[in-house]
Amino acid sequence: MQTSSDIEDCSRIKAYEQDTGRIIDTLNQCMEQLPANKLKHVSHIGLSGQMHGVLFWKAPSGCDWSSRKFFISKDTSQLITWQDGRSNNNFLSTLPKPNSHIALATGFGCVTIFWFLKHRPNFLEEFTTAGTIQDYVVSMLCGLEKCVMTPQNATSWGYFNTSKNQWNQEILEGAGFPIHLLPQCIPSGAFAGHTCRDWHGIPPGTPVGAALGDFQCSVYSSMRTHSDAVLNISTSAQLTHAMPVGFTPPVSPQSDSPVTYFPYFESTYLAVAASLNGGNVLATFVDMLMKWMSELGAELPMSSIYEKLIGCAETQSTSDLNVLPTILGERHRPLCMGQVTNICLSNISLGHVTRALCHGIISNLSSMMPAAYLKQAGVTRVVGSGTALERNQVLKQEVERAFAQMSVVYGQNADSAVGVAMVLCDRI
Repeated sequence: MQTSSDIEDCSRIKAYEQDTGRIIDTLNQCMEQLPANKLKHVSHIGLSGQMHGVLFWKAPSGCDWSSRKFFISKDTSQLITWQDGRSNNNFLSTLPKPNSHIALATGFGCVTIFWFLKHRPNFLEEFTTAGTIQDYVVSMLCGLEKCVMTPQNATSWGYFNTSKNQWNQEILEGAGFPIHLLPQCIPSGAFAGHTCRDWHGIPPGTPVGAALGDFQCSVYSSMRTHSDAVLNISTSAQLTHAMPVGFTPPVSPQSDSPVTYFPYFESTYLAVAASLNGGNVLATFVDMLMKWMSELGAELPMSSIYEKLIGCAETQSTSDLNVLPTILGERHRPLCMGQVTNICLSNISLGHVTRALCHGIISNLSSMMPAAYLKQAGVTRVVGSGTALERNQVLKQEVERAFAQMSVVYGQNADSAVGVAMVLCDRI
């Protein structure tokens, strides 16, 4: 279900915020659609959600349970998401160097807090704690005054040392960072507490798992063996495989490397090529076409445009048009913007352009983690997942072309909600 929570008037300052109230309202609507006779038998609750983002709230008044059946948000900020662009490269260069193998990037929770500390310090004074949106829900369900967070989400915020499982507290304190906003870290897969009230028929006292990263949970639902790599294309795109037990990441950030190591479960890591450019690039292309047609006095539904574009591209098996789709840059190459080259009269049809765009998305991702690299790591199969990939046959064709040296399959249950349920079931 779509939350329709984006706040439109933030674009002029490169902010990307979402309405917390709408997100929680949507969560409640989803819960209300589940059968009541099943909810009363729920034994455990697991949550996952988008990483990197930050939400602020006042404890213990961060929600309102007056309905007796569910809570609504109260005394919170808007959710500042991973797509927030206020902390540009100039600002990042002013921040203290982290004691972490993860390089800082705009949209990271601690980076966003630093931005508010410099530009809107009075805003931070209104709140007592912070977390991701999924950490907030866990805190409200359990009635926690202090937010708890797993290393999966903490790493996505920056300034977190995964080897020590600790925030870079001394570094942050030295820079005047509001340490009291940092959550307390507990292991991924651990329980944060128990429901403090009846929630949509789920009885009070039900164990609640500490919130997990949507990426790790999606991988958990898809990866069957250590010889699998998981390719996910939704809003953004990621290609990942599991590192051997005992692997430790580099001591310091490898800022020019396209591969990053994210904590998984039981002190293991995933090697991840995380592209900022995935399904959002296709969505931008469609939005551009819709605006052009509107200016020309023509109207066509978005779903019809997608269908026609994919249909045109399927009839065009290849294209010599070259599209570099990095319209958002990449974390390891933030200044590498999109390009279209080798344009000629014979390759400017919709079929050519759409085929070249899909090829460019996959080619960009596979350049970050090539098939030869995966084979050397012992990968024999690529499991494709994600909403953008599932509904786009042309993207699938390009995936199979890029990874022709290994088997390519498409996961039926590749979903973070499924993954977090599997995590809890495996640990009960």
